[in-house]
Amino acid sequence: MATFEQFWSRKTLLGLGLGQFLSLLITSTGFTSSLLAKKGINAPTSQSFLNYVFLAIVYGIIVLYRREALKAKWYYYILLGLVDVEANFLVVKAYQYTSLTSVMLLDCWSIPCVMLFTWIFLKTKYGFKKVTGVVVCIAGLVLVVFSDVHAGDRAGGSNPSIGDILVIAGATLYAVSNVSEEFLVKNADRVELMAMLGLFGGIISAIQISILERNELKSIHWSAGAVLPFVGFAVAMFMFYSLVPVLLKINGSTMLNLSLLTSDMWAVLIRIFAYHEKVDWMYYVAFGAVVVGLIIYSGGDGDENQDPHHVAEDASQRQHDEEATSGKS
Repeated sequence: MATFEQFWSRKTLLGLGLGQFLSLLITSTGFTSSLLAKKGINAPTSQSFLNYVFLAIVYGIIVLYRREALKAKWYYYILLGLVDVEANFLVVKAYQYTSLTSVMLLDCWSIPCVMLFTWIFLKTKYGFKKVTGVVVCIAGLVLVVFSDVHAGDRAGGSNPSIGDILVIAGATLYAVSNVSEEFLVKNADRVELMAMLGLFGGIISAIQISILERNELKSIHWSAGAVLPFVGFAVAMFMFYSLVPVLLKINGSTMLNLSLLTSDMWAVLIRIFAYHEKVDWMYYVAFGAVVVGLIIYSGGDGDENQDPHHVAEDASQRQHDEEATSGKS
């Protein structure tokens, strides 16, 4: 059993603090996306494009200054860029159809997806309690869907059912992106990852904008009320993307997605105090289920990233090193 000092270690506190800051950033992107949707602006790919440009410029300059060969294959970054762009497109598009709270809650679908993908591809181990916690979270997600179906005349969107489907699809792609980033940040380089994601994400976004959103951009009246949410979204996304690899390296994909669960709290507060909207009672039940699932997961079986095979190898290596050191003395 872990002691109090071990639990409140520097690594734990850093992960919790960074996770909550990321949660606030993701809530702010949802807030700005919801503002644009209310203004009738429907350009989800264009919203994310500026973020990729920022990433390509800032981190690209560092990569060029280093003059080092890429540590991962370039086509991995193209695939990651494609997945990431479409994930952003689907989730931002969902704000045209459903409420801010629904998007934030249904984004939790990425958690079981991340666990499945890390178990398959990264060989991460999860105990019974952690799996139980995720199951309870999924139960909360089901309640959200039922709530949107029976309360579709709410001021939250024109077609909540379609919005829910878009969010779930986008959350699945986010899970693929998160797990891929975790693998690359641990086996390649964080700066290289951000530069290449920005480069290829920007190229793919530009192509998609020219096909799907060219007329939409022409029809937008570019007042301060439209420009500020666009820029705010891009700045928040740039900070989010820059800090995500840090948390992935420290605590992994599952910790990232669990930390983002608290964004639901901020989303509900925004909806009540900023939009003056009433929250359907099933949201409270759904959120309660998500919180309970998070508590069960947090008190689960040890470190989910602990691979027994690797632990045995590390112990054997330490024993070998100790024997070699004693033999020399």
